[in-house]
Amino acid sequence: MKTYGFWFWFPIVLAGGCALPGIRVDVVSERTTLENQVLGSYNSLADEVLLVASVRGVDPLGRIQTPPRVSREKQDAIEAMQVVAFHEDDIESFKELGWVGEDNQGFLAPFPMSWERVPGDLEDFSDRYTEEEFKSVLGQVNEARDRIMRRVLEVNPALTADDLPGVRGIFAKINRDNAASGQRVQNEDGSWVLKP
Repeated sequence: MKTYGFWFWFPIVLAGGCALPGIRVDVVSERTTLENQVLGSYNSLADEVLLVASVRGVDPLGRIQTPPRVSREKQDAIEAMQVVAFHEDDIESFKELGWVGEDNQGFLAPFPMSWERVPGDLEDFSDRYTEEEFKSVLGQVNEARDRIMRRVLEVNPALTADDLPGVRGIFAKINRDNAASGQRVQNEDGSWVLKP
């Protein structure tokens, strides 16, 4: 057996003892299998929306083309994603006004419409909304979110109806994470807070 002397081990010990004090690696979180399945299915739906939006109605010779056929369920999900996208700016303004918050089930929860502390840039916006219109937009978006969550279950063979609460929780987490500072969010335990 060969033995190594001091000069062999000294550089190894010296290199092993060196550390970079400014570098720290922490694993904050890892996605669960369910989260990966849900996000993969959701991204697939988003890609389908882009594909439908990019299909041309006429060919290079000017003839009208028949759009590709899609199932009713797929069409419902595409329409739901379009509804969410259409109302996105209004929902963000509702959140900034404190009229809605992201609940722990992936939906928007209404709060009283207040005009006491309306930021100047939202004054015109808040003045034009009646409570009836507000509730209508909120209802449309929540219905669309529900259809999207259910479609995620339908397109993923590894998921069943029993996974719906988990899917809702994942969407709620995504919505909480995407909420801006100062917006209302509901924690998993049911408590409401303003996002820091």
